[in-house]
Amino acid sequence: MIQQILSFLLQVVATLVGGAALLRLAMRWQRMSMANPVGRFVRALTDWLVLPLQRLLPPGNRFDAASLLAAFIVKLLHYGLLLALLGLLGAGGWASLPVLALLGVVRLAVSVMTALVIIAAILSWTQNRTLVTDVLDQLTAPWLAPIRRIVPLVGGVDLSPLVLIVLLQVVGMALGGLQAGLAGGWTVAAA
Repeated sequence: MIQQILSFLLQVVATLVGGAALLRLAMRWQRMSMANPVGRFVRALTDWLVLPLQRLLPPGNRFDAASLLAAFIVKLLHYGLLLALLGLLGAGGWASLPVLALLGVVRLAVSVMTALVIIAAILSWTQNRTLVTDVLDQLTAPWLAPIRRIVPLVGGVDLSPLVLIVLLQVVGMALGGLQAGLAGGWTVAAA
């Protein structure tokens, strides 16, 4: 019971901080201002980790390697602590940990994108334009645009978010299978 609680708490912290680091990376890539409510939230969650890393890896024009490294470090610590807690870090466990963490970062990116698409779709039904909806639209538009070119409106309803969510879930399942194979059959939590 204690292991389950600790595992859950590790998952929550790693998902929140690692996801915010990836969101920071995406916002930098899209040249979005961090002065909006989403940007302020992301900075509040990640400045403590990303800013020291930016001294080593200064951000480029659009790419922030420090944010990506922060997400990797969070997942590395997450899986390291989790495997140690469960007693699964034997002699060979340490060797697979960086690959598990790398796959975990990609899986986390899939989870973050899925959440963004769901939230943006729900907020689009309200027809209220806010800073948050603008940020979500800007973050999801590059992923939805190619699908919108292929999938027509059905009765005036845009199904591209649904298609993207299904595709993201398939990718997440495949990554989860790869992680489970690396961890010797032990299933790694959702993100």
